[in-house]
Amino acid sequence: METLTSNDLVQLLAKVFPRLPQDRRLGILVDVPCRRHEDHSAWRQRRRLAGQWARSLKRAKRALGLEGVDTIVYAAVGSNNADLPPEATICERIPATAAALPRSGPAVAFADIFAAHQLFLAPTEFSATAPLKNAARQFGFRAATMPGFTAAMIPALRLDYGEVGRRVARLKELLDHAAAAEVLFIVDGRQEHRIRFDLRFRQAHESSGRFSQAGTAGNLPSGEAYIVPYEGEKGEKSGTCGELPVQIEDEVVVFEVRENRAVAVAGSGAAARDERRHLEEEPAYGNMAELGFGVLGDFGLQPIGELLLDEKLGFHVAFGRSDHFGGRIGAADFSSPQAVIHLDRLYIPAAQPRVALERVQLIAEGGRAVDVMMAGKYSIF
Repeated sequence: METLTSNDLVQLLAKVFPRLPQDRRLGILVDVPCRRHEDHSAWRQRRRLAGQWARSLKRAKRALGLEGVDTIVYAAVGSNNADLPPEATICERIPATAAALPRSGPAVAFADIFAAHQLFLAPTEFSATAPLKNAARQFGFRAATMPGFTAAMIPALRLDYGEVGRRVARLKELLDHAAAAEVLFIVDGRQEHRIRFDLRFRQAHESSGRFSQAGTAGNLPSGEAYIVPYEGEKGEKSGTCGELPVQIEDEVVVFEVRENRAVAVAGSGAAARDERRHLEEEPAYGNMAELGFGVLGDFGLQPIGELLLDEKLGFHVAFGRSDHFGGRIGAADFSSPQAVIHLDRLYIPAAQPRVALERVQLIAEGGRAVDVMMAGKYSIF
């Protein structure tokens, strides 16, 4: 299993978190299964990696200019981007399940943990990106979230993030000046589907792998620019509308989108039935939560089956929660904490071979159009 040496970790932390005067403590956030039968090998391997990193970084704390490094463990919340539990446990060793947490160390309120730490790494099973983004703005810490991280992602931590950052900054600039994005898909080489995303009233975000400002959090590995489509909160209806095809397993379903919500699903197979049921049970799932432009595919990386890396490879559209990106749909819009979701659909051949991304065009307020992608490839770099 490939791993990061102590020197690799010190260099990575210096690159990801450029030194700020207030930096004193680093927390490594780890979630553990509530019951043993929920566990699996990839999760166990991630916890082992987290434990190795914690031990190495504790030994290297002086090289990092830190007073301490803590391993902070909490019971898994059961879904991606749901709110964190009220408390976590500061542990010397990571227990196998949440049942062992009371014997592993003191329970501490997350509010106190956030106040005491200025830096976080979060190699978790379930994504903590949304709650950490929100908490970072409140408490002023910096966090790199690594949901689903595996050893297969380590090469992505060694990329030229200077060039990654240049490309991401270019995309952010174009998105910031765009009033809309028009996207053309072709399914099975013949059926066209078009959708227009309303980008008014929004600023884009860049995830370049460097968190240089206090109060920021995002994914690592990084390499994307993204924006939340306008959701209609300013008293003016969202103009996001059209057809969004998604390949799920071997089946292509087509979402009908109106006013930035998926409201119907075309298709007769099991996937279409499941998606219709999901929309009926959780209408907030149908929110068009993110338009994302990953760039790491241009650096030769291939999908590994983990969304943390795979979404950074190319164009993607997310459903569900958006408040952590500056939108208005949050945990309270879902029926329960377990139902909260932010789900990316990635449009690259390896992920959706039947759905070809033919063109992505950004339209500025004055009507000027820029072809950002053609035939699945960037045309602006």
